[in-house]
Amino acid sequence: MSDSPVGLAEGSFGVARLRNSEGEFPAIVRPDGTVLDLSTQYIDTHAVFADWNQAFARLFDLAGSPAVTGEYASYRALPPLAHPNLMGAGQNFKTHTAQMLTKNKFNQHKRLPGETDEVFYARNLELMEERSRTGVPFFWTGLHSSLAGAGDDLVLPLIGEQPDWELELCVVVGETRRFVCPEEADSAIAGYMIMNDIGTPDNFRRTDIHFGFDWIGKHQPTFKIAGPFVVPKEFVDPAKVQIQLDLNGTRMQDWPAGDMIFSPQQFVTYASERVNLMPGDHIFLGSAPGNGAHHNRFLRPGDIIDASLTGLGRQRNLCVAEDTNGRTPVYPSYPSD
Repeated sequence: MSDSPVGLAEGSFGVARLRNSEGEFPAIVRPDGTVLDLSTQYIDTHAVFADWNQAFARLFDLAGSPAVTGEYASYRALPPLAHPNLMGAGQNFKTHTAQMLTKNKFNQHKRLPGETDEVFYARNLELMEERSRTGVPFFWTGLHSSLAGAGDDLVLPLIGEQPDWELELCVVVGETRRFVCPEEADSAIAGYMIMNDIGTPDNFRRTDIHFGFDWIGKHQPTFKIAGPFVVPKEFVDPAKVQIQLDLNGTRMQDWPAGDMIFSPQQFVTYASERVNLMPGDHIFLGSAPGNGAHHNRFLRPGDIIDASLTGLGRQRNLCVAEDTNGRTPVYPSYPSD
């Protein structure tokens, strides 16, 4: 982890959306924890990223100035953008995907007679290497109503009995783009941030429809813990980012982002061919090994999650039970066997 009090690398800065008793505002946060209010120049962080080609140079100069508004610890960090489009990668880490293909029930029909876990895993890992060379990325779309801040409570809902964490590296887009070729994809990236992609995997597969999946369980309130900062890409080497998550002080995830099957640039290209990329859009790039299903330990009220990605800041979230004022779900589950 960084020695910075806020988890930013020396010489870098983060773009944040902060709140105090007087309201919220877009801000620069420096590695020493000092904050500079940007509200005289930008109405919000969406405006910052809509102007990113000019904004970066301006913010770089401001970050190096002596001007200070306050200290980061005095504010609540909101999700860095209020209403971005969300795109989440599926099965984008070689090791994690090979583990799932080896252990999960849905793939056991591909195990050869008498094949051990070790041999099956090695075969699945080679499939992931081949997929990285010749395959196609996959993403699902999300709802910004599921966003939460880096220090907010994580609300565990009534629906779903296995709330699970997936700490991920997230791209933040800096331009409106369509059909971006791989060689220019990096130019569409403004920066990177932390995303903890919470879901309820027990509420994911369903057999009452031909599609077989129900992704809405990924979008419950507070299930996308974002930020605290967007760090400009000039300060981030994704291949050197370490993904680390502790649950109640015990390390659960500790893995290099370089194990991705498809790179951030490949995902930007793929996404731009299927949607209209817009400034501030989030593309989170898949989970490393070590989520709750891996440990057979899912989230419970009272749990504390501490998470960090190298140079991108830190998150700390208390898990709490959802208070529905006595209301109970009409559709709590569906057929999944």
